[in-house]
Parts: sequence; structure tokens; C-alpha cells
Amino acid sequence: MRVTVQDGKAIKVSGDPDHPPTQGVLCTKVTRYAERTHHKDRLLTPLRRVGPKGSGQFEPISWEEGLRIAADRLQPIARRAPEAILPYSYAGTMGLVQGESIAARFFNVLGASRLDRTICAAAGAAGLRYTYGASVGMHVDFFEESELILIWGANPIASSLHFWTRAQEAKRRGAKLIAIDPYKSLTAEKCHQHIALRPGTDAALALGMMHVLIREGFVDRDYVDAHTLGFDELAKRASLYPPSRAAAICGIDEQVIVDLARAFGSTKKAAIRLNYGMQRVRGGGNAVRAIACLPSLTGAWRERSGGLLLSSSGWAPTHAAALQRPDLLPGGLAKPPRIVNMNAIGDALLHPGDASFGPRIEALIVYNSNPVAVAPDSAKVAAGFARDDLFTIVLEHFQTDTADYADLIFPATTQLEHLDVHQSYGHTHVMANLPAIAPVGESRPNTEFFRGLARAMELTEPALFETDEQIASKAFRWDHPTLKDQNWDALKASGWLKLDLPDAPFADGGFRTPSGKCEFYSQRLKDEGHDPLPDYIPPYESAEAAPELAARYPLAMISPPARNFLNSSFVNIESLRATEREPHLDIHPLDAQARGIADGIQVRIFNDRGSMQACARVTERARQGVVVGLSIWWKKLSPDGCNANQVTSQALTDLGGSATFYDCLVEVESLH
Repeated sequence: MRVTVQDGKAIKVSGDPDHPPTQGVLCTKVTRYAERTHHKDRLLTPLRRVGPKGSGQFEPISWEEGLRIAADRLQPIARRAPEAILPYSYAGTMGLVQGESIAARFFNVLGASRLDRTICAAAGAAGLRYTYGASVGMHVDFFEESELILIWGANPIASSLHFWTRAQEAKRRGAKLIAIDPYKSLTAEKCHQHIALRPGTDAALALGMMHVLIREGFVDRDYVDAHTLGFDELAKRASLYPPSRAAAICGIDEQVIVDLARAFGSTKKAAIRLNYGMQRVRGGGNAVRAIACLPSLTGAWRERSGGLLLSSSGWAPTHAAALQRPDLLPGGLAKPPRIVNMNAIGDALLHPGDASFGPRIEALIVYNSNPVAVAPDSAKVAAGFARDDLFTIVLEHFQTDTADYADLIFPATTQLEHLDVHQSYGHTHVMANLPAIAPVGESRPNTEFFRGLARAMELTEPALFETDEQIASKAFRWDHPTLKDQNWDALKASGWLKLDLPDAPFADGGFRTPSGKCEFYSQRLKDEGHDPLPDYIPPYESAEAAPELAARYPLAMISPPARNFLNSSFVNIESLRATEREPHLDIHPLDAQARGIADGIQVRIFNDRGSMQACARVTERARQGVVVGLSIWWKKLSPDGCNANQVTSQALTDLGGSATFYDCLVEVESLH
């Protein structure tokens, strides 16, 4: 990004035209970043709660007073039961410095509970890790040379603009684009073909494709023999999924699977762009494993414009141990502090504590996240945050749904105001984030909050007081071959560095797995008690797995991001919210007719966990049996104070312990 500054104020944020993946273009959301930074509702001073939890009533205090109150409350808990203190954070900033550096060190020094940060992408990351060895894939730039692109579980117009520009160029050159998605998204509308499968059935589709590829001789046996592991076992698994069975599971025509497999198998420059929507179901990890096997079966990796991209983050040689310092955990512990899965924060906060769970959570520090809006099973999350005996600190830019429940709020800096270092999960560069303006009001970087709290608690570990510059200099393993002995000073000077990688990274194998091969069969999975081969696992909430539940709640609901929102970020930016107008629910005409629902009326979406209200949009963009609530709204900015997470579940994925946001059955009724 480039920031135009006038009189100390950011007035414009634009893409860096010299950065190859960005090419001067930013998405609609990020172009509003100056508006967000200087928003009239920006938090400018620390706040102390003066009303009931959730009421949003606060008074200003000084940083010194706020840190003293925080230290006075946390010190006795830390001495008595450090695991009763829990961090809650995710990707509000994705920087390596303002994310988990001083923060992680602080919680390690205390011996606090650890957070399993799996809400977004962990199932897919696990699927790649067991198949390729890491979150690695093809270069985004080379999609423009592809001849066939499967855009699978992705809406890149909204969420991956720089890939979409390459896909559009490929289309101009004659490539065929196929969208695989239960919903006819903006992207699917612009592809040559849209395959609208049932939510959570992606693995069955991939296995059906494998069946055809193997049966009809589209397998590159030279590549398979040299660079994969477990082909014979995978072939047996795929034999169980003839196109007729896979089609019945997916709710699509059998010939669609046959034609898709033939197109993929007969195109050398065939590429898959996966995204994380399709892994937010019970079998998400297995689905990613199954899809990730396809390019290795056909030898698509031989071409730089063939293969697959879900995430490229594993290419960057980040130095997590240097950033987070797990060695700072107190000596003499019988075992490491407990891990709390962030998707189960509702149950965790309501747990009374026992021998198996450990002590009740008494203190919570929230940064880079808005769990009251974004965590599943929202009624339980809000009930947990409303506990009068829970001491909650929130670091924020705005008074979010979560901040309303805080005891103390501290104003945080935005990306334009602090120093940071970034890796990428969409391209293969690492980046320096240098502050463009001074902190607005009394806002401070996350790192400075944790340094200040450490001082107030009289902690003396030197690692807690390293500067942002010192931390940034350790963010990467600078001696790694992909960085060719670069350093922090070089990164700062240039703004970004391209990782030194082959154009076709797996043309000659070299996967990151223990075997160095693409592992169709994973011994590691078997050793951990899982199926070593990818398989289709039906959603928890489906007619197949839970027929009685499906009889009461016959509609599958998915809640992908609205184009103008980034999870709960940007929802309070008026120019973006005005485009979305209000929460709405897309419903197929036949489903609407059966329920007496007309276009434009208010409806109630509900299940046993809760309900939300939205405006119905009767449209064939939603396949029959599926409703789509583009998300995620701040609860306080929605008509009934609820959002899609009132109905989502805390159940976890098969691999990675990730969220199952799109594994959700509901019913819908008219409010008219």
C-alpha cells in the first residue's frame, strides 16, 4: 500500500504500482482505510466501564490509570492460577509484530492459557500440511497462463482481487473458468460454468473426479510414480466414488462430474484456486486433501501455470520461536498450559472449571478480534462475556460488540500508524509495514500495550521490552535460501522482497512432507488416529448424518463474507455499509414459495441455537435447499441485534480443530 499524507493525516490509500502482485490496485474495502483510520467513532483514549456489561457505557481514563487497574486485577490471578487468564486474538492485524510477538511472550511468561487460533483456515492448512507438507502452492502470477481454472469454494471478486485479475487475463487468452460453489456468487456469474454442489460435499466431488481420471487414463504415471506416495491406496478409495454416487451426494448431475474430470485431466495447464469457504464444514480438512491430490494425479505441477493455490504462507521462512518465545514458559511446569479452542469460547467462558478443564477463566484480554460478533454460537459467547466476575480487557479501534462487554478498553493503532512485518498467503513476497502517520489520539500499538502492562505488573523478563524494530529484525530466518541472506534493513528500504522460489515449485517433486512427495497416503495421519487417505465426511448437520435434525431444519445455511466487509471489519464504515444496506438472506424461489416468503420482506432464520432477522432476496443465486446470509454484521448495527452466528455451531472440523460455520441447518419463516 501507498499512503498519501497531508498535514499529518492520511487522505488516500492506494496500491503500490511497483509491487508485482498488487499492480497499483486495492480492493474496495482497503481503499477506504484512510476513512477508517480517521473515523469519527475512532477510540482515542482508554475507557473504563461505568454501566452494566454489554451496555456500552464507559468513561475516559488515562493510560497510566488503565494499566494500573489492569495490573491490580491480573496480578493476584497470575499468582494463584495463571491458566485462569486467557488471550483471545486472531487476524485483526496480520502482522508478525503487532500480532503474536510481545503478546505471546507476555502470556508465556505468566503461564496463561493458550489459545488455539483456528477460526478461519486451520482445516485447510491441515489438509495441505498432510498432503504437501505446508501451506504452499503455485504462484498467483502464473494463473494468467492457465488454460483451465477451477475456482473452488472461492469468490475472488470479493476476497482475492489480485488473483481475479490474473484469472480474467487467462479468460481473455482463451482459458475456461469453472466455479464450484453452492452459491452463484459474483465470481460464479462471470465464469463459463457454475457447479452448484451441496455445502460440505466437495470431497465427494473430488473423489468422483479421481474415479474418472483413473478409469479413463488421465493419470500421469511418471509423475505419480516419482513424486507421490500411496497411489494404489488412493485408487481403491476413489473406486468407491463412481460419478453416480458422487453426484447423488453433491446434488448435481453425474455427467457434470465426468465432464469436469475429463476437462481437468486433458488440460496440461490446469489450475485450482481454492479458498477457505469449502473447508468450514465437518469434513473440511479431508476435502482439501482430496482436492489437493488432483494436480499430482494429472501431473499439472509440471507446468508453472498448473497446480493449486489455497495459501502460499508456508513459503515464507517466519521465525515463530524468535517472535513468540515459547521458551519463556515458567520452568517446573508439569505440563504446558492448557489450550482453549477459540471456536469454543462460548462454552469455555461458561465452564465452571473442574479437574479436566482446569480453572475457570477469570480474565480475558482481547486484541485483533471481535469474538462477540465473529465467534460461533453467539448467544453463548455473549452470555460468557456478560459474566460479572470475568475481567475483560479489549484493545480496539472502535467500540465493537465485544468492546461493549469490556471492563477496560485501550485504543489501538491501525496499520497506517505502526511498524510491522507481513508474510502473504496470496503471493510470494514478504513486506515491511512502515508507519505513515503518527498514532491518532492516544492510540498505541499492541506491542506497547503489552510492554506497559508488563511494567505495571513488575515483570522483569527482558524479552518483554524489546522494541518493534528489534522484533521485526527477527521475524524471518534471514539465512533461509528463499531470502538469500537478505535482512530487515533491506526489507525496510525496498518495502517488499520476493522469495526466491522456482516458477513451477513441484515440477520435480520436492514437497515439504517427510517423504518429499505429495502424500495421497499420510502415515502421520494414521499415527495420529485418523484415516490416512482423503475421504468424504458428511456434514454434522445434514440429512445424511442427522435426519431428525434435517426434518426440523431442512435448509442448509452458509454465511460467506459480504463484498464490502472483511469478517466484522469495515462494517461501521458508512460508505461501505450503505452499499450492503441491511442484513439479507438469499433464498431459492421454490424454498421461498413453500414458506410464503416474498422478495423484500423480513424473515426470521432460526434453529435450536438462536435466530436472526434479515431481508429476504428471492433468487436462483441460492441453490434449492440452501440459504445464504452474506456476513458478518456487527450485532449492534443489525435490526434485531443479532447476526449469522446466532445459528452457527461450536462443532469442530475433522482436521485442524477449525470452525464449521457452513455446517448449519436452519428454518426460515416470514415475519409478515
